[in-house]
Amino acid sequence: MHDRGVHPTNSPIKQFEFELWPCLCSKTDIVSCFSGKCRGGNRAIVVIQRCARCGKNNLFVSKVSLCCATFDFTDPTKILIEKDLKRQTLLELLDFVSGSVRFSEPAILAMCRMCAVNLFRVFPPNYRSTSSNGGENDDDEPMFDPAWPHLQIVYDLLLKFITSSGLDAKVAKKYLDHSFILRLLDLFDSEDPRERDCLKTILHRVYGKFMVHRPFIWKAISNIFYRFVFENERHNGIAELLEIFGSIISGFALPLKEEHKILLCRVLIPLHKPISLGVYFQQLSYCVSSLRKNQSCAVPR
Repeated sequence: MHDRGVHPTNSPIKQFEFELWPCLCSKTDIVSCFSGKCRGGNRAIVVIQRCARCGKNNLFVSKVSLCCATFDFTDPTKILIEKDLKRQTLLELLDFVSGSVRFSEPAILAMCRMCAVNLFRVFPPNYRSTSSNGGENDDDEPMFDPAWPHLQIVYDLLLKFITSSGLDAKVAKKYLDHSFILRLLDLFDSEDPRERDCLKTILHRVYGKFMVHRPFIWKAISNIFYRFVFENERHNGIAELLEIFGSIISGFALPLKEEHKILLCRVLIPLHKPISLGVYFQQLSYCVSSLRKNQSCAVPR
């Protein structure tokens, strides 16, 4: 079972407390709700779409709180009812978020915390590639998280949430902050290509919606490349991160800023060095070809 990393204490998400929901007061109560023992009675199983408009956001927050419960998926024969109830709740939340809804600040905070609790985890050492080639190898058998049936829905939820027209970016940026983004970037080292693909789409949407975070995302990805090239040459998500990089580069206005030219040269040229180049060569080539629109980038500095 993977270690679920604790979110940094300097993040607003840490301020999120269970007393936000009248029917819940502890993680034990949350787990109990999935086994039909919630002290709040039937309030925990009310369908959001059948709730009065004025109460939908509050019920949404309560439902999201239930999904902060995490289960051990290493034994597929245990707590099946609770796991299935959580899955049904996640699917209901996904259906609700996909519709026309205006998210309150408590709802935004609740969603960010639930996603953090479920997604942010530390991969054990043997999970990461130990191949001398680094990165993902066609001969390696990737290790998949047994909790993927739930993780996939949480990723879908986060994507719909971020792209929703009912999400106020000015409010959400307090919770989808630099700490949250760094934890998302950590997950790109997952051996599961499905997870990396979800992360790629989500991070690209975050970059598009939260303009205030763009410089930070750009530098954070660059730092991953630096560590990959100059420290260990081991990372499973270089290709996906380069795809994001390529998309960003193609959107740069001409002429390119001097800072972009220097940074791109310092990042892209060294990426030709690792022996695992073949894993991400196509994505790197796209980034390099995008620079041809401004040939001054090719001048050594």
